[in-house]
Amino acid sequence: MGGILMRALITNDDGIDAPGLAALARGAVEHGWTVVIAAPAEESSGTSAGLSGAGEAGRVTVERRELPEVPGVQAYAVAAHPGLIALAAAQGAFGEPPDVVLSGVNRGANVGRAVLHSGTVGAALTAAINGARSLAVSLDVGLDPRPRPHWDTAVAVAAKMFDQLAGLPEGTALNLNVPDRAEAGPPQRAPLAEFGSVRSHVQNDESGTFTLTTVTVEGELPPGSDARLLAEGHPTVTALRSVTEDPDLAL
Repeated sequence: MGGILMRALITNDDGIDAPGLAALARGAVEHGWTVVIAAPAEESSGTSAGLSGAGEAGRVTVERRELPEVPGVQAYAVAAHPGLIALAAAQGAFGEPPDVVLSGVNRGANVGRAVLHSGTVGAALTAAINGARSLAVSLDVGLDPRPRPHWDTAVAVAAKMFDQLAGLPEGTALNLNVPDRAEAGPPQRAPLAEFGSVRSHVQNDESGTFTLTTVTVEGELPPGSDARLLAEGHPTVTALRSVTEDPDLAL
């Protein structure tokens, strides 16, 4: 059980039925935190901190759900992107605003500067700028994931950080990546790489359209970066700062 009691919102961008979401919620419950789950009704990967919802005139549908993996925990399927869910939670949409927002466990790593595009990270950053402490958690399943990813490994690594997160200042946002293996050591703090071991690739064609795919990056990853350490089998954690002004830029 944890030493610092927190009200925690669990969200993600893989959707309400994702196994990583239930695993992370279960970890927070076992840690002794008061947990509410609010996640997209459908997959919302790559939505960053977008505030899109599926309703008309600003109305967003919220459906009460029961998740068998976490009995007794309030859970909501929301027709919105995770950034909007985090914003709504901060304004009391799912009860008292959360002290902590846990986003994940994402099916796939979120490393390098491409975290800008991640809905998992977008929810954490949105929560942070609205006063909560947040942790985005991702499992590095790769482009050819195994039939049963090690969700519990990601949760075990994350849970060891829960009390540390609770003791950090309001507005803290952390990004945690865990290798997909049966056991993993403590996370190493790492800077963001320019890109990860996989990246998005746009392929143009003659019809005036383009196709977005994911490709493996050739070449050596930067030593000491989050992408490199994760590729070597180490969990990584990076403290993120949300949008802020750049006082050093001369205009």
